[in-house]
Amino acid sequence: MRRRLLPLLLCLCLLSGCAGGAPKGEETLEIVATTYPVYLFACAVTDGVEGVSVERLNTGSVSCLHDYTLSVDDMKKIEGADVLVLNGAGLEDFMDDALAASGAAVVDCSQGVELLPALEHDHHEGDGDHDHGHWDPHIWMDPDNAMIMVGNLRDALSELDPDHAGDYESNARGACALLGSWDSLAEHFFEDAPVVSGLITFHDGFQYFARAYGLELLESIEEEAGSEASAHEIVEITELVRERDIPVIFTEVNGSDATAKAISRETGCAVAQLSMLMDGEGSDLAQYEDALLGNVVTIINSFAGREVIRRG
Repeated sequence: MRRRLLPLLLCLCLLSGCAGGAPKGEETLEIVATTYPVYLFACAVTDGVEGVSVERLNTGSVSCLHDYTLSVDDMKKIEGADVLVLNGAGLEDFMDDALAASGAAVVDCSQGVELLPALEHDHHEGDGDHDHGHWDPHIWMDPDNAMIMVGNLRDALSELDPDHAGDYESNARGACALLGSWDSLAEHFFEDAPVVSGLITFHDGFQYFARAYGLELLESIEEEAGSEASAHEIVEITELVRERDIPVIFTEVNGSDATAKAISRETGCAVAQLSMLMDGEGSDLAQYEDALLGNVVTIINSFAGREVIRRG
C-alpha cells in the first residue's frame, strides 16, 4: 500500500515533536530512508542543511527485500520519523503495516520514473516464488532514474521545509550533475569496450542498468539461499552459455552463488560479482559512483578476459 505525501500543514506540525540530534532548543526534521540508495540521495539533498537528520533502516543486511522483517531498531526509527523516504514501485511492500501505523510524511521516490514490468520467475525450488509485484522496483540502477529520485526528494522536502528550499535545490542540482557525469563516463566506457554479448545475472535487479547502456539481458535468475534455481533453469542457462559462448555470468553482492558456480563447472565460464548498492559504509553519493562504475568495469573486463579498462 503506497501512501501519498501528507498535507503540508500536518507535516509541519509533526516537526515540533522531534528534537533528535539537534543542538538543545532546536527542532529537527527526522528523515528515515528505507534503503541504502534512497539514503544516499536523501543525504545528498540535505547536505549541510541545519536541523535535518537522515537515518536508514537496516535493509542492507539482505540482497533482496522480499522477506525482510523490520527489526526493533527499524521500528523505533519509523516511530520517530517525520519523513519516510521510500524507493517506491512496490519495493517496500514488506513494511505496509508499519507505514499504515506511522504518522510520518511519505515520499515515494519512484514518482515520474518509467517503470519496467517485473521479470517473471516460475521455476524456483525451495520456499516458493517471490514477487515484488507488477513493476520492477530496482529503479536506482539507472542514473537517469536516480536523478528523478533526487528531484522528487528536493520537491517534497522543499514543501515540508520551505525555509531551506534553496539549499535543497542547490544540493539536488549538484547531485544530479554528479550522477550525469558518472552516467556519461559509463556510456563512454561501453562505447570504447569490446562487445558485451549479453548478461546472465543471478539477481533480477539489473534490468534498468541493462536498458540504460544498451546491453542485452539474456537471463536474470532471482536466487537466494533457500530459493535456488531449479534443475530446468540450470539446464537452460548452461545451454545458453554454450550456445552464445558467454565467457562470464554474474552474481550479486550478498546473494547466493551456488547455481552460478555449478554452471561455471559445466561450461568453463567465469563467475564475477556485481553490486546493486543495497548496502555500504558511507553516506556520500560517491558510493553510487563506486557501484555504478565498478559494475561497468567488471562487465567490460570480464567479457574481454583481461583488464582493458581501469578506474582512477
